Order: sequence, then structure tokens, then C-alpha cells
Amino acid sequence: MGRGRRPAGTYWRLDPDLVARRARRLRVERLYSWGLGLLAWSVVGLIAAILGVIVWQGAPAISLEFLTQPPREGMRSGGIYPAIVGTLYLVGFTIAVALPLGVGGAVYLTEYARPGRLTRLIRLAIVNLAGVPSVVYGLFGLGLFVIFLGLGTSILAGSLTLALLILPVVITTAEEAIRAVPRSLREASLALGATRWQTVREVVLPSATPGILTGIILGMARAAGETAPILFTVAAFFLPRLPVSIFDQVMALPYHLFVVSTQIPNMPVELQYGTALVLVGLVTGLNLLAAAVRARYRRARRV
Repeated sequence: MGRGRRPAGTYWRLDPDLVARRARRLRVERLYSWGLGLLAWSVVGLIAAILGVIVWQGAPAISLEFLTQPPREGMRSGGIYPAIVGTLYLVGFTIAVALPLGVGGAVYLTEYARPGRLTRLIRLAIVNLAGVPSVVYGLFGLGLFVIFLGLGTSILAGSLTLALLILPVVITTAEEAIRAVPRSLREASLALGATRWQTVREVVLPSATPGILTGIILGMARAAGETAPILFTVAAFFLPRLPVSIFDQVMALPYHLFVVSTQIPNMPVELQYGTALVLVGLVTGLNLLAAAVRARYRRARRV
């Protein structure tokens, strides 16, 4: 009889203790799976409930007049058109400032900075800045841009403050996207005679663009929904006209929602929820637009 062969007519016997341990392990894994699934669906259900209340309460206020007219009668009637335009101005100028600074900082940290104490301190500072409360950014913007630089309460001061607010998010996501580009692509470009900057510009950044757009999406969502930074730097309590320059104040949806919810007595509830619904829809629309651009760029790169 060869080594390791069973005698004819015999069968392997399973250890009962081993079978019991495996059964217990499977039950524990199923319990964890059900628990995690319950937590995930609880979060989804909570978000759906919040959105459902906003839509249910705010839908009656949505009309052409509400979206295209300025507020009237102490903001108890009319629309929120100046606040919508002001929010779009702020988001646009904020991204215009934060995008080159954030991507440039990420490229430096990833491609040019030498590993060392200074680089570690820079990354630590970026992580810490991401956790600073937004009201601190508002006070900093008030002191630096509004008072020290003399920009006043303006679109420019508010956009610069919001750009500082979202800059850590943009830098972090852009750096991770650049790091995800395979090293072999860089080496192939350098082997063909390209300089480091040409490699970064023609190879690394195009490959990392989808990840960079993810950071832009997160930054836009946060910039559009912040109240404290614009409270000190740009937001106007009541300004029914549209801005004519970057040095003008504007109404903005987050601050307008705060005003109509807390500062105006006997404010119709549907107008409050209608403003919240427009803000949620605006943020969702901006995110979907950026996501569509990212998906289209990915398809173009694959072709």
C-alpha cells in the first residue's frame, strides 16, 4: 500500500469539534454581515427620510416666480433668484482659485518634494487644516482679506476664504490620485527623453484627472453649503439686485436659509423648506455635472 493511501473500504471521518467551530464561525460571519447591512441601510433610510421631509415641505414653494424673482415684503414672499446666482458665483470663483493651488500643491508634494521632516510637516498641516471648524476660516478671511487686504465684504473675499476652506480636501484627493498613477508610466516617459515637467503634464496629470475631479466634487459640495465663512466675508442679509463686479456683496443660499429660518418672524414654513430644497438640488446638480465630466473623461481616456 502506497504512502498516504486509504485502505479499501475506509472513509475519511470529519472531526466533530472542527465541524462545530466552522459552523460557529459561519454564524458569526453572517451576524456581522447582517449587522453591517442593517447599519448601511439605516444610514440610507435616514438620508431618504430627511430628503423626503425637505421635498414634502418645500415642493409647494417651488415655482417659476420663486426661482426667477427677488425676495419681497421682508423676504416673506417673492423668490430667491439673487441667492441662487450669488451661490453660483461663489462656487465658480472658489473652484477657480482652489483648483490650480490644490493641484499644484499635490504635484509638488508627490513629484518634486524630497522625503523629509519638512514634507511630513506640510502633510500634517494639511490634515490638521481639514479638521479646522469653518467659522475659524470665516474669522481668518475677515481679518486677512476683508480688513488687512482691504477687499471688503465681497465676492472676491468670500471666494478666497472658501478656497482656503476646501484646499486641504483638493490637495489630499489630488495627491492620492497622482500617487495611483503607475510608476512605469513615468519611467517610460523619462526613458523617451521627456523632462520631469513634461512627464507630469502629459502623462501623470491626464491619468490622475478622474481622481482630481473627485476632490473638486467634494470641494464644490462643501463650498456651496457653508454658512460661517461667507457670513463674515461676502453674504448680504437682503440684496435683491445682482452683483456687477467681484467686489460686490451677494446673497447666498446657505446664509439666506439661515436668515429666513431664524431671523424673520412669521416666515412661511414652505419658503424655508423651499430654499433648503433648492440648495440641495443645486449641490446635487453640481455634483452630477462634475461626475458626468469625470465619467466622460474616463471613457475618452480608455478609447
